[in-house]
Amino acid sequence: MENYKLLFSTILLVGMWFQTHAQDRYAVFFKFKPQKEYSLNQPEQFLSSKALARRAKEGVLPDSLDLPISQKYIDEIANNVQEVLYASKWLNALVLVTDEEGALEIESLPFVERVEMVALGFVPSPNTRIAKKIFATVSLKISLPVNHRKLGTNENPYDFQNSLLRIPEMHEEGFTGKGVMVAVFDAGFPGTDESNALAHLFTNEQIVATKDFVKPWSDHVFTSNQHGTNVLSLIAAKEEGILVSGAPDADYFLAITEEDATEYKVEEYNWVRAAEFADSLGVDIINSSIGYYDFDDPTMNYSPEDLDGKTTVIAQGANIAAQKGILIVNSVGNYGPAETSLVSPSDSEFVLAIGAVDKNLEVSNFSSRGPTSDGRIKPDLTTYGNGVALIKSNGNLGFSNGTSFSAPQITALAAGLWEAKPEWTRAELVENLIRSATQADAQDNELGFGIPNFYDAYFGEVLSVSGEEEIVWKVFPNPLAEDNLTIYFGQGLSAEFAIIDMNGKTLQTAILLRNSPKDPFRTSLQGLEPGFYMVQLQDGQHLKRTKLFRQ
Repeated sequence: MENYKLLFSTILLVGMWFQTHAQDRYAVFFKFKPQKEYSLNQPEQFLSSKALARRAKEGVLPDSLDLPISQKYIDEIANNVQEVLYASKWLNALVLVTDEEGALEIESLPFVERVEMVALGFVPSPNTRIAKKIFATVSLKISLPVNHRKLGTNENPYDFQNSLLRIPEMHEEGFTGKGVMVAVFDAGFPGTDESNALAHLFTNEQIVATKDFVKPWSDHVFTSNQHGTNVLSLIAAKEEGILVSGAPDADYFLAITEEDATEYKVEEYNWVRAAEFADSLGVDIINSSIGYYDFDDPTMNYSPEDLDGKTTVIAQGANIAAQKGILIVNSVGNYGPAETSLVSPSDSEFVLAIGAVDKNLEVSNFSSRGPTSDGRIKPDLTTYGNGVALIKSNGNLGFSNGTSFSAPQITALAAGLWEAKPEWTRAELVENLIRSATQADAQDNELGFGIPNFYDAYFGEVLSVSGEEEIVWKVFPNPLAEDNLTIYFGQGLSAEFAIIDMNGKTLQTAILLRNSPKDPFRTSLQGLEPGFYMVQLQDGQHLKRTKLFRQ
């Protein structure tokens, strides 16, 4: 009994010692950024040629944010800490491991601006947070059976989601993301290196870099949570009959920024550091199906007022990345249907926040809504997010719900468009994506500008008429429940009509006539099966198209 008491006392004392000397993660911010080794006159020392080319296209010069943190600061602080995890040049900060006493000593140094604890503990332990966190950070993982909806006889499981964005036509034009570099920030990529649908990424050496920012000492990202594998597959998969995504020929940087077992602010710093690394590589697009609002430590939580696009750590990092020419595509969140249910960095004005719709093209119940705290409408764009076909970590086809899985589809579309229009700046790419969307003139806090598509984004400017009055164009009712369709178009008395399916096949053609330019054209679509189609009218000089949903 005495020995038991002694053992219990020893355990209690050891526990109290660890509590007193806990090794937590801190961010250390510096007042200055002195330089001896690097100069803005020689940016090739710290930026790749691809990164510099992107800056040149954007008209952005390297600045002090691009310069690394002073090594002398790192050396002086390193002696007082257990481990320096990484340095963030954009934030002019170190993320490191120390105890409370060490943090106070560091904060007293004359070149240190402040020290902030960003995570309790150092080595993550499995706990019950995992399932909750995947929802909180914008992944709603609900697996559905393969027969979750009735497929047509010759329909692939991914046809519906691809047809909304007109990915088949993008591929027919020869655009598959080649030459565009995409970064995917997530919680892990298990099975990616063994998946048939993703095998071409390794065969063709399209994965240019991988990095774990949660455990910087690890050189293996094909582990941990399969969420990243799911997301990557929606951009890069290439297996006919299983999953063909929009940008299978793009190059990829895979980064783990999300910590599985816990949810602390350090993950925002991981994201910013990954964005810096992506920028230096020359990445064009960052897909980030994660987001932050609340944490395991409630003192770290953000308030609704903080979601103004510039307050959170991750929004600050995203803003810097965007200003350097990187397109940021981020899930809007899964906190719907409540208003102002965003997560960050989707609150940033420089981030394309992506919501979700169901098979009826209505906003998904879980999809987060705006506005931001400063009154801006969010999301920016939407696409299919209910029962999305994707690749699981075992390489098999699966189906899941979430804005996590609508965002990468938009990323793939953007990669194909940027291949097609490499001269576009980031802002021009965003402008054309928005212009192509289904409610470009009527943005709201459920769907944003709506669902974009390749055809209108790519060809839209060709169809505009310079120096003339805007062509009258209205197609209704849409959706079409009955048979009769009414169309206002142009000034002529006749027009060539066509109805085209989402694979680009012309199903019906006719010459429509009217008595006066003030009258609409009318036609019957009797016998047309329910689904999505393109309505096209042309009068020899003008051509217009719009998407039609036949109920």
